Amino acid sequence: MRHRQLLRRAALLCALPLLTGCMASNIGGGLFQGTGSADTSATSTEVASNASDIIPTLQSRRSALGTGDPYAQVAASVLATNAGVAQAELRAARLRSEAVAKNWLPSIGPRISLTSLGEFVANLVVEQVLFDNGRKKAERDLAKADVEVAAVVLSQDTNDRVYEALNLYLEAEQGREIARLSERAHKDMSHFKWIMNERVKGGVSDMSDLNVINHKLSEIEADLHAGEEQARTALAELNSMSDRPLNDVKGMGRISAANMSYAPLAVLKASAEKERDIAAATIERAGNLPGLSATASGGTWPTDYGLQITSDSLFDLGTGARLQAIEATSEAAQRKVAQAQEDSRRSLMGLQSKLEASVRAEQEAHVMTQQAKRNLDIFQQQYEAGQRQVMDVVGVYETWARALKAQTEHKYKAARYNLMIARDLGQLADGADI
Repeated sequence: MRHRQLLRRAALLCALPLLTGCMASNIGGGLFQGTGSADTSATSTEVASNASDIIPTLQSRRSALGTGDPYAQVAASVLATNAGVAQAELRAARLRSEAVAKNWLPSIGPRISLTSLGEFVANLVVEQVLFDNGRKKAERDLAKADVEVAAVVLSQDTNDRVYEALNLYLEAEQGREIARLSERAHKDMSHFKWIMNERVKGGVSDMSDLNVINHKLSEIEADLHAGEEQARTALAELNSMSDRPLNDVKGMGRISAANMSYAPLAVLKASAEKERDIAAATIERAGNLPGLSATASGGTWPTDYGLQITSDSLFDLGTGARLQAIEATSEAAQRKVAQAQEDSRRSLMGLQSKLEASVRAEQEAHVMTQQAKRNLDIFQQQYEAGQRQVMDVVGVYETWARALKAQTEHKYKAARYNLMIARDLGQLADGADI
């Protein structure tokens, strides 16, 4: 008798997946449709259905940073210490996806109860879902979407980290350049001060002109100290993010033209969240509708077979409204993607316009700098010929120094806008390296 019971249980375990496969082939299922199935397809089909489009898209992205230049050195250094929360979340999402990938298989578990004070009953229960309104498939879709969302968040965090590091590097480089320009101006203005001091001693000029030059020297010294402090502060923050000190890395890096065919990371995230919301809505919808499962149990009691109609919630007057609300989730998720596309497009267009404006301003400042330098050379020659006063030369020199400073500011503005565009498109690091 015991052998016959074991044979019957084994036959049941073998028959249930076959029965479910037959049922699933005859029952249609789909997102927000009236019917669904447990989707008990073969393992190869299962792997195909869980394939992600977003992750390969992220992996195929190429960095816009130049190879081996200062930008690339900074990026490589900060990526070497990148151990953020997003990486752990992605790993957790992958493990959850693996755990739910085989949810279409029968579930097996014990059922233990006390039927009386003197009798202990222990049964082994096998349950196979035959019809669940698409819930099992939606659970797999939800797990896959979780992985995609986590992958996009990881890419965003990595690009944000590289952008923050490169922005600090630009702060340091700009501070060093301001300090160099101020040091040069201080040296030239000190020479003018010496000339004016000698003229005052000789009674040719009065103290007012000398006081003006002293005031200008004080302003130049303030700019010099500010530039040095800016460089020190930015480098200290940057070194705290990197795997080695970056004080010796100097010079502007190169960013290739942004690949505007890449979908912005914000749009990819919205697309992944859309799939997750739709899958969650499908699960919620399935919980409000009846499902069908086959069960078998055996152990200390005789083997028992049966079909069960199950539902997570009871029907009431609000069931219809709940189902309609769930249906509306799909449209809302689609609209979120469209809104993300519009916002990203506007943001990129705005950054592109600011970049072009900064480049034009830098070019105009360069022209003004050259003109101011030519005027300065002419005034210098006229001064040496006795045709100009010292303060005339000082005024033209200030004009040249201001134009040079403005050119520097516009140059770094353009560099930052370039970095922002590459960040939003996920092009501050190779996707395969993230």
